[in-house]
Amino acid sequence: MTNQEKQSPEYQAIKAKFLEQFKQGKSPYGKDGAFAPLIKEFLEDALKSELEGHLEESNVKGNRKNGYSSKTVKTTDGHVTLETPRDRNSSFEPEIIRKRETILSDQLESKIIGLYGLGMSVRDISSHIKEMYGTEISAATLSAITDRVIPRFKEWQSRPLEEVYCIVWLDAMFYKVKDEGKISTRCVYNVLGVNAEGRKELLGMYISESEGANFWLSVLTDLNNRGVKDILIACIDNLKGFSEAISTIYPKTEVQSCIIHQIRNSLKYIASKDQKEFMKDLKKVYQAVNKDQAADHLQLLEEKWVKKYPLVIASWKNNWEKLTTYFKYTEAIRKLIYTTNTIEGFHRQIRKATKTKGAFTSDIALLKLIFLAMENASRKWSSIRGWSQTVAQLAIHFEGRLKLAIL
Repeated sequence: MTNQEKQSPEYQAIKAKFLEQFKQGKSPYGKDGAFAPLIKEFLEDALKSELEGHLEESNVKGNRKNGYSSKTVKTTDGHVTLETPRDRNSSFEPEIIRKRETILSDQLESKIIGLYGLGMSVRDISSHIKEMYGTEISAATLSAITDRVIPRFKEWQSRPLEEVYCIVWLDAMFYKVKDEGKISTRCVYNVLGVNAEGRKELLGMYISESEGANFWLSVLTDLNNRGVKDILIACIDNLKGFSEAISTIYPKTEVQSCIIHQIRNSLKYIASKDQKEFMKDLKKVYQAVNKDQAADHLQLLEEKWVKKYPLVIASWKNNWEKLTTYFKYTEAIRKLIYTTNTIEGFHRQIRKATKTKGAFTSDIALLKLIFLAMENASRKWSSIRGWSQTVAQLAIHFEGRLKLAIL
């Protein structure tokens, strides 16, 4: 802008009005804002330029400018009434403000999806949009907007994965879903992995009414088909059928059952008066220096408690190999694999978004919200602390198997 233009009465009037509104804390962009005339002028000039470009590119004989139509669009700060140009053939499709678009916000759809991903209800989103834009958006429209994430979810669900993952955690979340007029329980199984660079990634999200060898075989087959050729260590919550399934797809993978889940399950069957003493003896087992020492302490635990709690002792003995995999490794690796806390932390973030929901209307509605919440959560993920030393130790333990991932 030249000095002469800055001295014009129009410019000075806009400047004075802006400063006054600024002092009062008012927006300069609304209907009565200082910048409202400039916004109107800019948009109308842009629409005229678009039409001229359209007429030049189409080069249709007889097609030319054909006057204007009036259109009011809503912005976050009020309304703007525009004179939108037309062409004789009605073939002009403006980009800056599309036909039938009445809300001037390219990010409105993403805002709605973002609010939905944070766990806001359709009613709350509708109220929020009305407050921001002064316009009503029906529940059906909001649902249609959030459904636009479904193709992105399906693309994510089938995306290619890396060849090698150092550690993979598997755990489940339970939700209620309406199914043919009835409320049914759905189990959402999430697979969280860490690659050779120490970056976390949700590899897959699977929904099922039950688990078992067949279900886990389908999950692992999906991972394999998407490019995962090797998993070094799999951390699980003693999932039914998982060990059998993984041995058929990834026979070299070492399986570690979550110690914390095993402890919790054990305490369910220990009388409250015995829990403190039992835990004192049990800690000597899972906090042992090595597997041999842990086995000695398990023997002492059995001798002391087997008559009173035979099922608990039997559970530790039957799952012993899967529970003691972590003893092979250094403290840094042990902390990562002896529990599924890593994926449970992710689930806590997801539940912040889903806690306001009762029963979901469908399986896809459930997965849609979890997917959006996952996108929000994963933006904050960083590489695992001290990973360079950890991956070097894993490379020694699993000689040759990390070569493709590191080079």
